Amino acid sequence: MEKINDTTSAAAREYLTFRLDREEYGIDILKVQEIRGYEPPTRIANAPSFIKGVVNLRGTIVPIVDMRLKFNCNKADYDSFTVVIILNLRQRIVGIVVDSVSDVMGLEPENLRAAPDIESIIDSEAVIGLGSLENRMLILLDIEKLMSGSDMGLASDTD
Repeated sequence: MEKINDTTSAAAREYLTFRLDREEYGIDILKVQEIRGYEPPTRIANAPSFIKGVVNLRGTIVPIVDMRLKFNCNKADYDSFTVVIILNLRQRIVGIVVDSVSDVMGLEPENLRAAPDIESIIDSEAVIGLGSLENRMLILLDIEKLMSGSDMGLASDTD
């Protein structure tokens, strides 16, 4: 429960929710710069397979990470629902490819639970906890921690 209490205040927090395969995830809405349709990026040699390449976003070169490949989802089809969420992480711009964006959900502290301690593809430090509202369960991610992991290959000057 410790991570939950460290990252929440008495007020509700808003999360952008998105789908990867059959799971629904949430990230802090304040980290989101924009949402764009998917367009194939320029491939970078020797990058990990989940880094699809880079795009030029109004003069800024943005690495594009396919979260479906990163999380070993069953399929990574690109269709009209596939979107790229552009994130602003500590003065660094990164795009993540997801199956679809659902909505923005406000979660009160009483709707948050600690994540169970289980072995997972996702670094446990990057999972803030679980959010539940009505019949929906969200896996809440600390997207900055997830994107700054050493396996990401996204070196940063600000770390």
